Amino acid sequence: MTSLLRPALSLMLLMTAITGVIYPLAVTGIAQLAFPEQANGSLIHGLDGQVQGSALIAQDFNGESWFHPRPSAGAFATVASAASNLAPSNPALALRIKASAAEQAVADQGPVPLALLTTSGSGLDPHLPPAAIRYQLARVAASRGLPEQTVEQLVKQHIEQPLVGPPVVNVLLLNRALAQMAP
Repeated sequence: MTSLLRPALSLMLLMTAITGVIYPLAVTGIAQLAFPEQANGSLIHGLDGQVQGSALIAQDFNGESWFHPRPSAGAFATVASAASNLAPSNPALALRIKASAAEQAVADQGPVPLALLTTSGSGLDPHLPPAAIRYQLARVAASRGLPEQTVEQLVKQHIEQPLVGPPVVNVLLLNRALAQMAP
Protein backbone atom coordinates (compact mmCIF):
# COMPACT_ATOMS: atom_id res chain seq x y z
CA MET A 1 0.00 0.00 0.00
CA THR A 2 2.79 2.44 0.90
CA SER A 3 4.55 1.64 -2.35
CA LEU A 4 1.50 2.95 -4.25
CA LEU A 5 0.61 5.89 -2.01
CA ARG A 6 4.10 7.45 -1.89
CA PRO A 7 4.57 7.89 -5.68
CA ALA A 8 1.00 9.16 -6.03
CA LEU A 9 1.51 11.83 -3.34
CA SER A 10 4.92 12.75 -4.76
CA LEU A 11 3.44 13.16 -8.24
CA MET A 12 0.54 15.21 -6.87
CA LEU A 13 2.93 17.58 -5.03
CA LEU A 14 5.18 17.86 -8.09
CA MET A 15 2.28 18.68 -10.43
CA THR A 16 0.85 21.15 -7.90
CA ALA A 17 4.20 22.93 -7.75
CA ILE A 18 4.55 22.99 -11.56
CA THR A 19 0.98 24.00 -12.46
CA GLY A 20 0.18 26.07 -9.37
CA VAL A 21 3.45 27.93 -8.77
CA ILE A 22 6.14 27.59 -11.43
CA TYR A 23 3.94 27.96 -14.54
CA PRO A 24 1.95 31.00 -13.27
CA LEU A 25 5.16 32.74 -12.16
CA ALA A 26 6.81 32.05 -15.53
CA VAL A 27 3.82 33.36 -17.50
CA THR A 28 3.58 36.45 -15.27
CA GLY A 29 7.30 37.12 -15.64
CA ILE A 30 7.19 36.78 -19.43
CA ALA A 31 4.12 39.04 -19.61
CA GLN A 32 5.81 41.67 -17.43
CA LEU A 33 8.87 41.65 -19.69
CA ALA A 34 7.12 41.50 -23.07
CA PHE A 35 3.92 43.50 -22.40
CA PRO A 36 4.27 45.43 -19.12
CA GLU A 37 1.46 47.92 -19.77
CA GLN A 38 -1.08 45.25 -20.72
CA ALA A 39 0.05 42.87 -17.97
CA ASN A 40 -0.66 45.58 -15.42
CA GLY A 41 -4.18 46.26 -16.69
CA SER A 42 -3.64 49.00 -19.32
CA LEU A 43 -4.24 51.58 -16.60
CA ILE A 44 -4.84 55.23 -17.46
CA HIS A 45 -3.38 57.80 -15.07
CA GLY A 46 -4.44 61.41 -14.67
CA LEU A 47 -2.09 64.38 -14.47
CA ASP A 48 -1.98 63.92 -10.69
CA GLY A 49 -0.84 60.30 -11.09
CA GLN A 50 -4.11 58.82 -9.85
CA VAL A 51 -5.57 55.88 -11.76
CA GLN A 52 -8.62 57.00 -13.73
CA GLY A 53 -9.49 53.66 -15.27
CA SER A 54 -8.38 51.03 -17.73
CA ALA A 55 -8.35 51.35 -21.50
CA LEU A 56 -9.78 47.83 -21.59
CA ILE A 57 -12.85 48.35 -19.39
CA ALA A 58 -15.83 50.59 -20.14
CA GLN A 59 -16.91 53.22 -17.69
CA ASP A 60 -20.29 54.84 -17.32
CA PHE A 61 -20.51 58.47 -18.40
CA ASN A 62 -23.66 60.39 -17.53
CA GLY A 63 -24.78 63.75 -18.80
CA GLU A 64 -25.22 65.44 -22.13
CA SER A 65 -21.60 66.63 -22.33
CA TRP A 66 -20.07 63.13 -22.54
CA PHE A 67 -20.03 60.38 -25.11
CA HIS A 68 -21.90 57.42 -23.66
CA PRO A 69 -20.62 53.83 -23.95
CA ARG A 70 -22.78 50.85 -24.82
CA PRO A 71 -24.98 49.60 -21.94
CA SER A 72 -23.52 47.19 -19.40
CA ALA A 73 -25.37 44.11 -18.18
CA GLY A 74 -23.30 44.23 -14.97
CA ALA A 75 -23.60 47.98 -14.29
CA PHE A 76 -19.93 48.45 -15.31
CA ALA A 77 -18.75 46.37 -12.33
CA THR A 78 -15.85 44.09 -13.24
CA VAL A 79 -16.91 41.50 -10.67
CA ALA A 80 -20.26 41.04 -12.40
CA SER A 81 -18.94 41.18 -15.94
CA ALA A 82 -21.13 39.06 -18.15
CA ALA A 83 -23.78 39.24 -20.76
CA SER A 84 -27.38 39.65 -19.68
CA ASN A 85 -28.26 36.19 -21.07
CA LEU A 86 -31.65 37.51 -22.13
CA ALA A 87 -32.99 35.77 -25.22
CA PRO A 88 -34.24 37.90 -28.11
CA SER A 89 -37.75 36.70 -27.26
CA ASN A 90 -37.48 37.83 -23.62
CA PRO A 91 -39.80 40.80 -22.89
CA ALA A 92 -37.28 42.19 -20.37
CA LEU A 93 -34.71 42.63 -23.16
CA ALA A 94 -37.24 44.45 -25.35
CA LEU A 95 -38.16 46.77 -22.46
CA ARG A 96 -34.50 47.53 -21.66
CA ILE A 97 -33.70 48.30 -25.30
CA LYS A 98 -36.80 50.47 -25.63
CA ALA A 99 -35.80 52.44 -22.51
CA SER A 100 -32.21 52.80 -23.76
CA ALA A 101 -33.46 53.98 -27.16
CA ALA A 102 -35.65 56.64 -25.54
CA GLU A 103 -32.75 57.77 -23.33
CA GLN A 104 -30.17 57.88 -26.16
CA ALA A 105 -32.42 59.35 -28.87
CA VAL A 106 -31.18 62.58 -30.44
CA ALA A 107 -33.64 64.73 -32.37
CA ASP A 108 -33.19 64.71 -36.18
CA GLN A 109 -30.50 61.99 -36.01
CA GLY A 110 -32.61 59.04 -37.05
CA PRO A 111 -32.73 55.71 -35.21
CA VAL A 112 -30.28 55.07 -32.37
CA PRO A 113 -27.36 52.86 -33.51
CA LEU A 114 -27.62 49.29 -32.29
CA ALA A 115 -24.24 49.51 -30.51
CA LEU A 116 -25.74 52.08 -28.11
CA LEU A 117 -28.63 49.78 -27.27
CA THR A 118 -27.06 46.33 -26.90
CA THR A 119 -24.53 45.11 -24.38
CA SER A 120 -21.30 43.40 -25.32
CA GLY A 121 -20.50 39.81 -24.41
CA SER A 122 -18.55 40.87 -21.33
CA GLY A 123 -20.70 43.86 -20.50
CA LEU A 124 -17.51 45.93 -20.27
CA ASP A 125 -16.44 46.57 -23.87
CA PRO A 126 -14.90 50.09 -23.95
CA HIS A 127 -15.24 50.48 -27.73
CA LEU A 128 -17.99 51.73 -29.99
CA PRO A 129 -18.16 51.91 -33.77
CA PRO A 130 -17.46 55.41 -35.15
CA ALA A 131 -21.09 55.65 -36.34
CA ALA A 132 -22.34 55.28 -32.75
CA ILE A 133 -19.95 58.03 -31.63
CA ARG A 134 -20.98 60.33 -34.50
CA TYR A 135 -24.62 59.82 -33.55
CA GLN A 136 -23.83 61.48 -30.20
CA LEU A 137 -21.61 64.19 -31.67
CA ALA A 138 -24.21 66.95 -32.05
CA ARG A 139 -25.46 66.46 -28.47
CA VAL A 140 -21.96 66.58 -26.98
CA ALA A 141 -20.87 69.58 -29.07
CA ALA A 142 -24.01 71.56 -28.22
CA SER A 143 -23.73 70.73 -24.52
CA ARG A 144 -20.11 71.89 -24.42
CA GLY A 145 -20.66 74.92 -26.65
CA LEU A 146 -18.15 73.67 -29.21
CA PRO A 147 -18.39 73.63 -33.00
CA GLU A 148 -19.35 70.18 -34.30
CA GLN A 149 -16.33 70.23 -36.62
CA THR A 150 -13.98 70.54 -33.63
CA VAL A 151 -15.55 67.57 -31.86
CA GLU A 152 -15.62 65.61 -35.15
CA GLN A 153 -11.88 66.20 -35.53
CA LEU A 154 -11.32 64.87 -32.01
CA VAL A 155 -13.37 61.78 -32.85
CA LYS A 156 -11.34 61.20 -36.03
CA GLN A 157 -8.13 61.32 -33.97
CA HIS A 158 -9.46 58.56 -31.71
CA ILE A 159 -10.59 56.07 -34.34
CA GLU A 160 -8.56 52.87 -33.96
CA GLN A 161 -8.20 50.19 -36.62
CA PRO A 162 -7.74 46.81 -34.90
CA LEU A 163 -5.74 44.07 -36.57
CA VAL A 164 -9.01 42.21 -37.16
CA GLY A 165 -12.45 43.79 -37.39
CA PRO A 166 -13.99 47.16 -38.12
CA PRO A 167 -12.74 50.53 -36.82
CA VAL A 168 -13.62 51.39 -33.22
CA VAL A 169 -13.38 54.29 -30.79
CA ASN A 170 -12.42 53.88 -27.12
CA VAL A 171 -15.05 55.95 -25.28
CA LEU A 172 -12.94 56.48 -22.14
CA LEU A 173 -9.95 57.81 -24.09
CA LEU A 174 -12.20 60.02 -26.21
CA ASN A 175 -13.92 61.48 -23.13
CA ARG A 176 -10.53 62.10 -21.48
CA ALA A 177 -9.40 64.06 -24.53
CA LEU A 178 -12.72 65.92 -24.54
CA ALA A 179 -12.25 66.87 -20.87
CA GLN A 180 -8.81 68.30 -21.60
CA MET A 181 -10.11 70.22 -24.59
CA ALA A 182 -13.14 72.01 -23.22
CA PRO A 183 -14.24 73.50 -19.90
